[in-house]
Amino acid sequence: MKLTADNKLKKLIVVGDRVLIKPAKQNDKTDSGLYLPPGVQEKEKIQSGYITKVGPGYPLPLPADEDDLWKGKEEQVKYLPLQAQEGDLAIFLQKGAIEVIYENEKYYIVPQSSILMLEREEEL
Repeated sequence: MKLTADNKLKKLIVVGDRVLIKPAKQNDKTDSGLYLPPGVQEKEKIQSGYITKVGPGYPLPLPADEDDLWKGKEEQVKYLPLQAQEGDLAIFLQKGAIEVIYENEKYYIVPQSSILMLEREEEL
């Protein structure tokens, strides 16, 4: 399979409660007018970017039903999904983010707990 711009992120798997964010340009402003002035970005170490991949969420503990012991351990792990979705604009604390370079592009791996706010383009 040839790597293209459309499929290059398909083989990446984001784990747990983390999201993969492509950073927005510092002077990017959303259609609704949301932007962070450079002074706030530098002083508070706050970044913004678009979510490109989302992990499965927070793993939930399996119920301890003693009647089900005979069934074996083949149960699938269940997850509490994240609030963040692909395509959302995320405002996040840079302190909790890990910067990575993948296919010559910069991304951040960010736990959902470091995301301060999401902007989602949806029809009202």
